[in-house]
Amino acid sequence: MTASGTRIRGGKRKRGNVVTGKVPRKVKKNKSRNRSATFEKALRPDNGPKYVLKLYVTGTTPRSVMAIENITRICEEHLKGRYRLKIIDIYQQPELAAKEQLVVAPTLVRKLPLPLRTFIGDLSQTEKILVGMDLLPKKSGKI
Repeated sequence: MTASGTRIRGGKRKRGNVVTGKVPRKVKKNKSRNRSATFEKALRPDNGPKYVLKLYVTGTTPRSVMAIENITRICEEHLKGRYRLKIIDIYQQPELAAKEQLVVAPTLVRKLPLPLRTFIGDLSQTEKILVGMDLLPKKSGKI
């Protein structure tokens, strides 16, 4: 301690709560690294459109359980990482079914990519679901 009542620690003078001497500089984040990562992400090839799907089911009925299993399998096999699936039980949330004007369950609604598509049933006919979701081309055998 000096005669003026200040303490000297490590070459810095302290008065009350104020430290005099060198003030540490704020470390700036490397913004150029963030920008280049964003740029590189934008350059990567996109694996196609993102799919937003809603599956409306009626509790744990056999058809509802089968529809959940089928759409989960289809999405994992054909849309890996490119889909968002929301499963809605219309017994618990009837207002959502009314909003979509649904009268049958299970029903799958493809919100995105447009156009909106609706599939009714247990979704066991995988090929028809894939054609309807534009993941497979239509067979042109019929005229």
